[in-house]
This record gives sequence, structure tokens and C-alpha cells, in this order.
Amino acid sequence: MSLHEVNPSIKAFTVVVSILILSVFFDPITPLVTILWSVTVTFLFGRVSFKKWLLLFTPFLFIAVIYVWSTMLFPRLQVGDHIIWEWGILTVTAEGFQRGVSLGLRVLSFATLSIMFTLTTKPTDFLLSLMQQCKLPPKLAYGIMAGYRFLPLIREEFLTLKNAHRVRGVAGARTIPEKIQQLKRYVIPLLAGAIRKAERTALAMESKGFTGAKNRIFYREITVSRIDWIFLLLMISAVILSAFISWKLGYLQFYNGEL
Repeated sequence: MSLHEVNPSIKAFTVVVSILILSVFFDPITPLVTILWSVTVTFLFGRVSFKKWLLLFTPFLFIAVIYVWSTMLFPRLQVGDHIIWEWGILTVTAEGFQRGVSLGLRVLSFATLSIMFTLTTKPTDFLLSLMQQCKLPPKLAYGIMAGYRFLPLIREEFLTLKNAHRVRGVAGARTIPEKIQQLKRYVIPLLAGAIRKAERTALAMESKGFTGAKNRIFYREITVSRIDWIFLLLMISAVILSAFISWKLGYLQFYNGEL
């Protein structure tokens, strides 16, 4: 089984349901086991580059560390908390440390599931699946697809404008008014080019007979197979099993809206 072959809509539904289940619990073991499971599945069945995965994972790791640090050093003290270390206004309690680690691992569990979906799903296949399985209006889906295709072109045009200004000897902006003026020099040509591309795309789609009708025939059909349901069952079961392991170890807690 390859994650790239799983139906994108089923995969997205699985990730959303897994995150919703994880959001109910607030303990360190449940998200930790889920992280290990999702990372293992990603690299075993996803054919994912570790460097690319690490590049996407690093920002979430930084956010998780900040959450752990702030929650641990500035806890909401309650009667009966066990103080581990105290210096001035900084107080570290065993309960605050556990809450911080739980919050950080929670963020990372959401991140690993989202990264698994992002790196193993083609945007075009996802939109086709949304149209065919989830009945997303073709007008909206093809509009999103066209906008996604325009992003690399806009970046190339921006680099072309930047190099053209450099060749013509335009000085770099230093002050805030100069930066605002420089922004105008970039934004107006880019917007004009985007409008022209949008008009040409609309004319091309209309000339090909695109009306936005929902009962259209697709050249590529995205189907739902037994593998998709097996993937859904395995991922949901793994999240529930992680909560069961946490309960057996005595760490399972439900999220009550307080940190």
C-alpha cells in the first residue's frame, strides 16, 4: 500500500477525524504514540524525502518548544501543585511541566498528520476527488486549481521585475516611504499580469465548453477502493489505541479548556 494511492478525500477525512479525536484528550502519551505512528506510516508507505519532511516539521517544532517553555515557566498555580524549581517570578511545577509537554506534543501530533497528508497528496488529485466524491462545484474547484497554477508564474514575474529594476539602476529601498513606493512598483504590474492571465484562462475554458455543470464527465476518475477504508480504519484505530495506552499508564486526561 502506498499513501499516494489512497483517495485524497478519504485521506483528508481521516486526518480531520484523527485531529478531532486527539483534541479531546490532553495528556503526553496519547499524542506521543500518535506522532510515532504517523511518522512511521509516512516514511514506510509515503516515499517522502526526509529533508523535505524535516523542513515542514521544523516550524511546528519551534512553536511546540515555545508552548512548552511558556506553560512550564508561567503555570497557573493551584493548591497541591508540586514545585520543582522556583526563582523569582519563575516557578516550575510537576503539573505545569506535564501540561506544557502535553500541549507541545499535541501541536506536533497535529503537524505530523497534516504533513503526512500534504506530502503524499497531489493538489490536482485532491480537487478532482472533492468534485467526484464530495460534489464540490466545478466552478470553485477549477478556479482554485487555476489560482494554484498561477503562483509559480507570479513568482517568476516578480523575479523578472526585480532584475529589470536592478539592471536599470533603481536604488534599493531603505526608508519606509521608499519601501511603500517600491511595493507599488511591484504590485501594480503583477496585478495587471494576473488579470490578463485570468481573462485568457476564462476565455480558454469557455471555448472548450466548460459551463460549470455538476454532471460533467471527467477524463481522470478518482475512485474509492478497499485500501482507502483500510487506511481510514487503521489511522482511527491507532489514535484510539494511543488513548487506551495512555489510560493504561495512568496519564489519560480529557481537555477541559484550561492550561
